[in-house]
Amino acid sequence: MLQQERWLSLQRKADLLWQRSWDRHLRLAVTGLTRSGKTAFVTALIHQLEQAGFSARLPHWQVLQQGRLLGIQQVVQTHQHIPTFGYSQALTKLTSNPPQWPEPTQTLSEIRLELRFRSQNLLRQKIGHDLCHLYLDIVDYPGEWLLDLPLLDLSYAQWSEQIREQLQSPQRRRLAEPWLKAGINWSAGQPFTLLVDEVAAVADLYTQYLHDCRQKLGLHSIQPGRFVLPGEFAGAPMLQFVPWVWALPDSTPSHDSLYGLFQARYEAYKEHVVRQFYQKHFSGFDRQIVLVDCLQPLKISQEAIYDLRDTLGQLLQSFQYGNSHWWQRLFAPRIDKLLFVASKADHVTPEQHPALLSLLRELVHPGLARARFEGISLECMAMAAIRASEYHQVEYQGKPLTVLHGTNLAGHELALFPGMIPSRIPEPDFWQNPALRLTDLRPPSWNGKQAMPHIRLDQVLEYLLGDKMQ
Repeated sequence: MLQQERWLSLQRKADLLWQRSWDRHLRLAVTGLTRSGKTAFVTALIHQLEQAGFSARLPHWQVLQQGRLLGIQQVVQTHQHIPTFGYSQALTKLTSNPPQWPEPTQTLSEIRLELRFRSQNLLRQKIGHDLCHLYLDIVDYPGEWLLDLPLLDLSYAQWSEQIREQLQSPQRRRLAEPWLKAGINWSAGQPFTLLVDEVAAVADLYTQYLHDCRQKLGLHSIQPGRFVLPGEFAGAPMLQFVPWVWALPDSTPSHDSLYGLFQARYEAYKEHVVRQFYQKHFSGFDRQIVLVDCLQPLKISQEAIYDLRDTLGQLLQSFQYGNSHWWQRLFAPRIDKLLFVASKADHVTPEQHPALLSLLRELVHPGLARARFEGISLECMAMAAIRASEYHQVEYQGKPLTVLHGTNLAGHELALFPGMIPSRIPEPDFWQNPALRLTDLRPPSWNGKQAMPHIRLDQVLEYLLGDKMQ
């Protein structure tokens, strides 16, 4: 039995190597920060592929428009240790009455599709080998996990100093009061064996602080990311530490001190969570799409939108750049295409899409230069994987005005003009006199048999897959 398992493992590895050598395997990573629509995007992407050639409207996806697409089906994934993406569960949510958005991404998941098509390569056509297939692995994971990668270059003391600087913000400081007060009487040299229960309690308070930063202030630059989305590490001791922001130690703390405990757990977190994620998963991605909700910070504050800009800059620094030639794909896959998407384009009227796209480009601009220098293909788009609204023109003050029709999360139908989206990061007075009427929408009523309405999902498909289906 053991020999048979080893033989099957070798077969899988050989198959993967063969697919990569012929450029017929693509590992597409999907990520984004909380509420950016990752699960809905993956669900919509799979369903549009299933409906390709039937009810799907994908005019910009060339392999379909040229009649070369033969079919798509889900196949058994090769990574048996990774949970399978809950596609059927997500469809159940979307087709319920009333329709609901799928459960948000909480951990890593994967699904494998086989796409069959005819090549347009003349040599392949002449020798009768134009039937091709592309194995597409779609990997969905929380963007918050990427925010931990910079920790690999920081010591516990350096990271603690960063958090200490963040607490100069009055809003952050106010939210941090519970865990700051709980540890105010600690000293770095105290034996941690006397404070086991207190340590766990303060770690819980620190985790709540991170949740509050995200939910109340709309901030995304929270570390460690696994504190808010622990996945399989929920309850592990290495998730029970906090940054040291109280009186600094006078000398090097011993291993059995409180400071020594936090330092050891921080290093364990880096090794067993951050580095393992990078080595096992992240470093093997070929292409990456990052979903960005640009609208949410416009409803909150200037600090929220600058925090989003800084967070996206951190994400850009995390990627392995470089052209992925065939010989590199055999041994060291690298991300050669990166797509940033302003999701929820259906929450504003069509004439506002250029401004939304311009705002996204400004948010990712600080990291663009390095990406282009490394030779990566990087694009920005405004998209809605599932369009939750319709648009109609009305007359307002003697002029035509496009208004948005949809249903909010409470089930109330609405018709409104959401306002003018700024094409650049606004000045502070933008939030003092808010002119935007942005509201969350629930999915449209849908029977699951026809392709879902979308905005520019076909352009996303063409950018990410088009060159692999020639």
